[in-house]
Amino acid sequence: MCFYPRVLQPLYRAYIIVLLTLVMTAVSWPGWNRIDAAVVEETIRIAIVKSASEVTVAGDGLLVTNEKGDALVVSLPVTVTSAKGGLLVEGKRYQRLHFSAPVAVLVNNKPYRGRAELSVADKGILVVNQLPLEEYLVGLINCEISSAWPIDAVKAQAIIARTYAVNRKMARSGLPYHLESSVMDQVYEGSLIEDSRSRRAVLDTTGQVLTFSGAVIQAFYHSSCGGRTEASENVWGASLPYLKGVECQYCLTSPTGTVWEYKLSLPEIEERLRAGGHKIAGLYDLKAGSSNSRGRLKQVILLATKGGGAISGDQFRKAVGYGAIKSTRFTVKNSNDELSFSGSGNGHGVGLCQWGAKQRALDGFAFGEILSYYYPGTELKKLSDIR
Repeated sequence: MCFYPRVLQPLYRAYIIVLLTLVMTAVSWPGWNRIDAAVVEETIRIAIVKSASEVTVAGDGLLVTNEKGDALVVSLPVTVTSAKGGLLVEGKRYQRLHFSAPVAVLVNNKPYRGRAELSVADKGILVVNQLPLEEYLVGLINCEISSAWPIDAVKAQAIIARTYAVNRKMARSGLPYHLESSVMDQVYEGSLIEDSRSRRAVLDTTGQVLTFSGAVIQAFYHSSCGGRTEASENVWGASLPYLKGVECQYCLTSPTGTVWEYKLSLPEIEERLRAGGHKIAGLYDLKAGSSNSRGRLKQVILLATKGGGAISGDQFRKAVGYGAIKSTRFTVKNSNDELSFSGSGNGHGVGLCQWGAKQRALDGFAFGEILSYYYPGTELKKLSDIR
């Protein structure tokens, strides 16, 4: 049987040879296996800019479309400003804009993989970065820890960040975005600080999440616990069986990541408390209240001429600033109206202790052992197997 004319046989063979060569070249290219094909469909939406009056977008080969999907011809870089009821670009108004590029979209000079979606929010422009979940994780690693840490600690971070993201995506499925790019969720700066070790950690754990009774857990984590991780009910009021708190002396081997001091004047503290919604005036002293079994303050006593009293340690930390009061495990001394805070631990203390995970990896523990220690009773599963 003749399937094609003889005259085309040489051309056809040449075509096959060229095609196979291209395929083999692509497969051998380091970036080819960036994302497992089964994971490509899993995307995530990250709020990278909120309430902005102006946003600048650029990128090589940038494609710009409006809310109807029409391609727009604009000058680069594109400056988008917030206008009443819409987005203003070169004198024209739009409701929503999408930006995509072959490699990365530059939003305010930061590179992001995937696409950037601009829309109008209550207080300005909202920018959402939509991209494959696994690519998001590669960009996240060096924002949360250092990829130079022992590889099993980096893999543990990749898994727990993936688990947290998937859980939040399920909980916020009807919202404009699934995660924020700050400490409110997970710190993420786009593709700016990706590297080969962070990519390796993500690739080697592709699709793996932590589960409890078959469901993806709420995978909270923090920088360092200061000696013992916290029970979830002591921070958020909700008791979770895999977040009861465990002993952790491992982070104490890294005092630079665990021990902290900070000084603030009483007027500065009062100003921050008032900005945080606490109606207080004439603050003249502050005392540490009672502590829980983990050594964390349950209460902080505010002594003031008006509006004084007890507030929770977490409320105090949130109002004064997470960067100043790094945990609720602290003591305080007053010297001439300047308060000196001395503490250990960094973060809320719930779930995985990042500095503790680093030390456990240095001690020879594999990423699965690290995760099962900080989240007792959990099980690692492929996301594709539980959906």
